[in-house]
Amino acid sequence: MGGTWPKTPAQALDMLLEGNKRFIVGDRLHPHQDTDHRTAVAPAQHPFAVLFGCADSRVAAEIIFDRGLGDLFVVRTAGHVIGPEVLGSIEYGVDVLGAPLIAVLGHDSCGAVAATREAMVNGVTPPGFMRDVVERVMLSVLSAPDGLTNPDAAGEAHVGYTVDLLVDRSNIIAQRVADGSCAVVGLSYRLAEGSVRLIAGHGVP
Repeated sequence: MGGTWPKTPAQALDMLLEGNKRFIVGDRLHPHQDTDHRTAVAPAQHPFAVLFGCADSRVAAEIIFDRGLGDLFVVRTAGHVIGPEVLGSIEYGVDVLGAPLIAVLGHDSCGAVAATREAMVNGVTPPGFMRDVVERVMLSVLSAPDGLTNPDAAGEAHVGYTVDLLVDRSNIIAQRVADGSCAVVGLSYRLAEGSVRLIAGHGVP
């Protein structure tokens, strides 16, 4: 990993965005995917970012950011909804592994956001534990002025809400942000274009 490995939140964010630019134009480097690196990272991991994203099959973090083994500590749930297990996993990534960045990755055409809007507009709730996912997204949709009519606005509001929630709920994350050793950012991914856009953050300009 050498001297170019990100040590600050800004450097980590730059590395993520640079990888995404390569992915957009099809000029990927496929770093850290060779057998030598596989052996090198086997004893320990030192990811430069925690990536908390949606479980959507079209949003694979290592691919869209052109990264490899040991680069990202990835946590994914439907609609990137937060529970105790998620918070504990993310805290591990920053407090134990020392990642200087937490990136929340949302995207357009999110099924969780669509199901939430459907439930709020037409009163149709999904069965089983999928209903729990919808209930956790509702506050985000309500926070957007046009969340019920504009799916993109609802999705981006949910990313911002998740970013704020991580800092509000976790003392460990809040302390890391306060001392400048970690930042939390919200990114919005466009499925067709393959591009990400920074839309929210704590601890970065």
